[in-house]
Amino acid sequence: MTSPQTTTDTTAGGFKSGFACFIGRPNVGKSTLMNALVGTKVAITSSRPQTTRRAIRGIVHRPDAQLIVVDTPGLHKPRTLLGERLDSLVRSTLTEVDVIGFCVPADEKVGPGDRFIARELANVRGTPVVAIVTKTDLADRGQVAEQLLRVERLGDFTDIVPVSAARGFQVDLLADLLISHLPEGMALYPEGDLTDEPEHVLVAELIREAALEGVRDELPHSIAVVVDEMSPREGRDDLVDVYAHLFVERPSQKAIVIGRKGSRLREVGTAARKQIEALLGVRIYLDLRISVAKDWQRDPKQLRRLGFDA
Repeated sequence: MTSPQTTTDTTAGGFKSGFACFIGRPNVGKSTLMNALVGTKVAITSSRPQTTRRAIRGIVHRPDAQLIVVDTPGLHKPRTLLGERLDSLVRSTLTEVDVIGFCVPADEKVGPGDRFIARELANVRGTPVVAIVTKTDLADRGQVAEQLLRVERLGDFTDIVPVSAARGFQVDLLADLLISHLPEGMALYPEGDLTDEPEHVLVAELIREAALEGVRDELPHSIAVVVDEMSPREGRDDLVDVYAHLFVERPSQKAIVIGRKGSRLREVGTAARKQIEALLGVRIYLDLRISVAKDWQRDPKQLRRLGFDA
């Protein structure tokens, strides 16, 4: 995914480049914050927990630095094989970055999940941790101040910063803090690249985001999306055909996604199509199919088929 950028001299002395990752409980605003830093949508967001299932990289271009932000799934107690793999993905990411951003929302009490992650981070040696109090737009000044004190007591952090991705509050300051911990070096990605995710993966994620809205609490974990085919229509340079498959675990879930006389699936298609057209910059024809892949979150073969390799 690319966007026009001004020319940056990455050979100049003092240029920094490296990786930061966000970690936190599910649904603390990590993906929204990454999108705000990058300046465009590269990760899907939802009010549903465990939206993120991959380590998605967003690339922040600055005249003096290139910051690659890795958005990870929320760290939680795994209940399925998929959960175990996501947990393993988070832990491996922590050992591969230059700085860690520990996200705690301003509008929720510090709980066991936050304390568990803080203990885990205390065992990560040699990597600075910036504590980030997110969603400050959902709390008043007093609540934010109290949360900052609570977070300070969770561990030994190099910095603690309150932010609001929704309002852009202190997002640039956060970028400055993260970049300050990066080593000097050349740019790692071409200028203008905003993510290294393949387009078909981004398209699948946008479809999944549309499917997550308005469904029952237990369903989001059970939805997976695979793009079977995506190509320009023959003889047309202004239209791309996208054929995608949604997978759920049980027939009852399939009925929820389809809706009465197909109404829900049509809503998903309409919402996803708008987002995909904005991503690709062309009109698309979107063909959605839905199938049952029984207990795919617990089946190694099904996980491989759906792109969740070990």
